[in-house]
Amino acid sequence: MDRPTFLDVLEARAIVSKYVPRTPLHHYPGLSRLAGAEVRLKHENHHALGAFKVRGGVNLLAHMPEEERRRGLVTASTGNHGQSIAYACRLFGARAVVVLPEEANPLKVQALRDLGAELVFHGRIFEEARDRAEALAREEGCRYVHPANEPLLIAGVATETLEAIEDFPQVEAIFVPLGGGSGAAGACIVAKALNPAIRVVAVQSEQAPAAYRSWKERRLVEGPMTTFADGLATSRAYELTQAILWDLLDDFVLVSDAEIRQAIGVLIEKAHTLAEGAGAAAVAGVLKVRESLRGRRVAAVVSGGNITLAHLREVLTAYRLE
Repeated sequence: MDRPTFLDVLEARAIVSKYVPRTPLHHYPGLSRLAGAEVRLKHENHHALGAFKVRGGVNLLAHMPEEERRRGLVTASTGNHGQSIAYACRLFGARAVVVLPEEANPLKVQALRDLGAELVFHGRIFEEARDRAEALAREEGCRYVHPANEPLLIAGVATETLEAIEDFPQVEAIFVPLGGGSGAAGACIVAKALNPAIRVVAVQSEQAPAAYRSWKERRLVEGPMTTFADGLATSRAYELTQAILWDLLDDFVLVSDAEIRQAIGVLIEKAHTLAEGAGAAAVAGVLKVRESLRGRRVAAVVSGGNITLAHLREVLTAYRLE
């Protein structure tokens, strides 16, 4: 499987920019004061779909031969990746089938229906849904879209980091949430091509540590998955994204679900920003290692804002800023 290159990201930007507006990179003094560093947020939660994944879906479908589009696409998702594929399929006139865990985020489920996707519910966790999606694609003769092992998806989502560095060329560290790893892998490809001194730091919930353990051990491993943050809810690591991370990622931080919930509250209070669990993970990582970031220039990706009202009420009820 070919790894995407920086040239692939530049090509993706030319395509993605036709369909997906550039997202802002904002500085919030209160957040920077709390972190002890100059922190700027890359607002991927400002996309119409509420998440960064839309970039990858558009790039994939734009490159896909018409024959593949006619056969239709099948993928598995906890929500945001599925929305990306469903949106791109609607844009390019293809059928989209999305397999989700049975207890998938209802906000994302409804968004998928609104985009015209055909939904299949299977299994308790994402990996069970993904296994079913692979089988369904074989049964129906459709193009299976892996959520991470797709070079065009990685190149597409990497355009977020390209924009961030263009807007903040002095950045010294970029914090990126990691579920399947496409966003973090894309960030590594761009940052190391433009300025190898930029540190790329992945952040994952300690209640879904498979990707972290795989990165540390330099082999693919499985692990438990109990996090509430559905965008981070993976129990396996994936070949393509891990291969890129093994070569290029500078550091990997695990945060607790409690720290992610706290970061959701911090983003509301200090940055007027609504984030889902995965979307707040990068900021949770910044706050966890703030002592090592004193006086540094930092970018954190707010990867999505698709939080349910139930989760938001839970966060706000427990939120206390120290």
